[in-house]
Amino acid sequence: MSLVKDMPNARVLVTVKTYPLPSSKYDELVCTAGLLENGKWVRIYPIPFRALSYDNQYNKYCWIELNLTRNLSDFRPESYRPQRGVDEIIKVTKKIGTEENWAQRKSYVCKEVFTSLTDLIKLAKSDEKKSLGTLKPKEIIGLVIEPDEREWKQGWRDQLKQYNLFDLDEQGQGKERKVIPKLPYKYSYKFLSEGDTKPRKLMIEDWELGALYWRSYYKTERDEEAANKLVRKKYEEEFLSQKELYFFMGTTLQFHYSISPFIIIGIFYPAKAEFHQITMF
Repeated sequence: MSLVKDMPNARVLVTVKTYPLPSSKYDELVCTAGLLENGKWVRIYPIPFRALSYDNQYNKYCWIELNLTRNLSDFRPESYRPQRGVDEIIKVTKKIGTEENWAQRKSYVCKEVFTSLTDLIKLAKSDEKKSLGTLKPKEIIGLVIEPDEREWKQGWRDQLKQYNLFDLDEQGQGKERKVIPKLPYKYSYKFLSEGDTKPRKLMIEDWELGALYWRSYYKTERDEEAANKLVRKKYEEEFLSQKELYFFMGTTLQFHYSISPFIIIGIFYPAKAEFHQITMF
């Protein structure tokens, strides 16, 4: 894979926003991934999403424009950062809609689709060091929900307790930063890809899923079990019966060369043909 060192005025179609992580400087940082106009993947980090002005906050399938430069602290070739740091101005241009069962979105997302996770892993460990891609699973067995740590790790919690001397309350005291809460559960899909002899289980780290959990949590009056039933209803019952699922796959920097380096960083879910026809008529 060959991408240039600097990309001034890069246009990126955002397809992935991962769940935010605490930051010592900003409330949270978000890893964003998407497709350039030529169809190549790019990862953008760091972006302090909630610190952006309202006009610069982007949704999935929006085209954004910004100046990018290779992230030299990350050996993965798709990894870039805003050229002028986290204060880079991001211009949101237009959003691609869902007309004709997401046809225009498909024209970008489905330019390169893998059916075998083994093939994708081979490319990750080759000289190409591929770390982003789209996978069409052969069979999805179900959604796995497991309890997780309920608080951010201690080092992050200590950072978050620090006061911001330039942000004072009415009494002239530094305000304690408030950040997005940690998800108390881990969500994974069990599935088979082409050539697999046994199911794989990969974690889903998508902001969309996290947001669904918290919406469901407050909708059910803080009932975690009921909230997870609503998550399962969408990601298992609805998605598996009505949607044609593709996984946006990404490696983590730390485990890029491990046996199983990929996680699911986003899900693409146009309607199955039969459900699209029902909707049309």
